[in-house]
Parts: sequence; C-alpha cells; structure tokens
Amino acid sequence: MRSANAFIGISGYDYPRWRGDFYPTDIPRRWWLAFASRVFNSIELNGTFYSLKSPDNFARWSAESPDDFVFAIKGGRFITHNLKLRNCDRALGNFFASGVLALGAKTGPFLWQLPASYQFDAERLNSFIRMLPRTSTDGEAVARQHDHRLRRGALVESSAIVQYRHAFEVRHPSYFHDEFYQVLREHRCAFVIADSAGTFGYAEEVTTDFVYVRLHGSQALYASDYTDDELSMWSTQTRNWLANGCDVYVYFDNDALVHAPYNAIWLEALVNSPEP
Repeated sequence: MRSANAFIGISGYDYPRWRGDFYPTDIPRRWWLAFASRVFNSIELNGTFYSLKSPDNFARWSAESPDDFVFAIKGGRFITHNLKLRNCDRALGNFFASGVLALGAKTGPFLWQLPASYQFDAERLNSFIRMLPRTSTDGEAVARQHDHRLRRGALVESSAIVQYRHAFEVRHPSYFHDEFYQVLREHRCAFVIADSAGTFGYAEEVTTDFVYVRLHGSQALYASDYTDDELSMWSTQTRNWLANGCDVYVYFDNDALVHAPYNAIWLEALVNSPEP
C-alpha cells in the first residue's frame, strides 16, 4: 500500500496586510508566491473562486513554485453560487480552459464550496458530480466546451497526465446528513471538514481516500488564532487519517490577523515530529 501524504498550507497567499509580518518588507509582491511555496508544500488558490484567470496566470504559478508543490484549486462561484450547479457545461468548460491544465503534476484537489442559501438536492448534486473530470484527459474534454468569455486565451491541453480529486464544502444544515455523505462516497469525492467558529455546521465524515480540512478560525471566523492545544488536536487527527491510508490536505483560512501562515507552520511541525 502506498504511503499517505500530508499537505498543509494556507488558503490564498496574496494578502497585502501580511507585508512586514509573514512577508518581509524587502520582498516585492510579485515574489510572494515563490516565498510562500518554499515555506509550505501546498497552497489553496482561492482567487479562482472570484473570477476566471488566464493560462498565463496558471503557468506563472506553476513556474514559481517548487517541483513537488501542490495547488488546491477553488471552483468558480459563478458555477456554485450563480448557476447553483445547474446548466453549467459552458461554465465548467471556461473554468478548466482558463489555465487549470497548466498546473499538470502540481494539480491537487478541486474545492467546490456551496453557499448556505440552498438546500441539499441529491439529483442536482449527482448530475453535477458526473460532469466533473476525473483525469487531466477528461479535463481537456471539458475545457474544449469553453465559449467566448475567455478573452485572455484558452488552454485545452494538459502539461501532464494526472488524476483529479474533488471536495465539497457545504454550509446549509440539510447537507449534514447520511444521504449527502453517501453521494460523496459513491462518487469518491471528499467531504470538507470545515471549522467555522460555529457559524456553519460541522462534521468529520471521511468519504473517500483523502481528507480535506479548512480551518477558518475556531473562535472568530477568519480571525482567531489556533491555540497550541487546538493545533495538537488537529495534528493527532491528521496523523490518524494518514495512518488509515488517507492523504490529508489542510488549509488555514484565518487570514485576517495573519494567524494562518504561523498556524500552518506549527501544525506541519507537529505532524512531522517524530514524537506525537
């Protein structure tokens, strides 16, 4: 059996308020990814949620990061929030043709965050998941469905043949139910374990061969620092998932007060320490 791997990092990296704290003042903004990708082995790209990027963006991200680096990619909100997973053939084509295929072997899980405004619908979710590519070859086929909205170019050929993984972060209470977890298991998708300071529901379901964790803050959403005891608990959980053969992806999203990078550094040290 292959060994499982832990990928621990931050959700996004382009935060001007981090200058002079995590980012030294003498490092220009254009080098922030290069800096952060030498501290962490993975970063969650969340700018992809807000707008379509370009093939040049993805090519630059790939070029500026180490060879063994992994990006998680957040799916576009136009798909999840505007279209609500319906009639999104062209939108998915635009998303995958916007440059995603340039990441090649650095492609980690795709994160699909569903809003708290609509309820679980098994038919809708099943239909959407069936549309998602499971390999870069599938991704090329999806990308070829793009339309005229990609004004900065389209990329429909992958730089490497890789497997694709998908994870779902949900917020409406109706999703925290066995029927939803079973849908994810059937499609080999991950349930995102999200700590959101009690703002949204919480569960620790493992539905496939990898675990995806988003830590938004335990006391204040996007703002609170994780204590040593809390990080020790997450370290124990991560070690247990790894021991069970699951790859684990953990991203800190408590970025408002610059806690995220330091929490990620400490959790990585705990997970990889020879002593629990």
